[in-house]
Amino acid sequence: MFESSITSKGQTTLPKAVRDSLAVKAGDKVRYVIVEDGVLIMPVRSTRRLFRSLRYEGPVVSLEEMDKAIAEGATEGWLRSTQT
Repeated sequence: MFESSITSKGQTTLPKAVRDSLAVKAGDKVRYVIVEDGVLIMPVRSTRRLFRSLRYEGPVVSLEEMDKAIAEGATEGWLRSTQT
């Protein structure tokens, strides 16, 4: 368990172990999520950082092919919902 003080401006310093656990450094952002028993602190990841974490090793797909697949998926979902 870790704790830190709140300054008169409402600021606090995340303890090093917490920063390490969240893999955040100076300049990074964190998000606070209020839950029933307290608050969760989560790192905000940039889209650039997320992009590199997604791996796709399949063939290159055009935007037209993506649009077609999305439309087909939406149609299939709509058909299933009308058949129940």
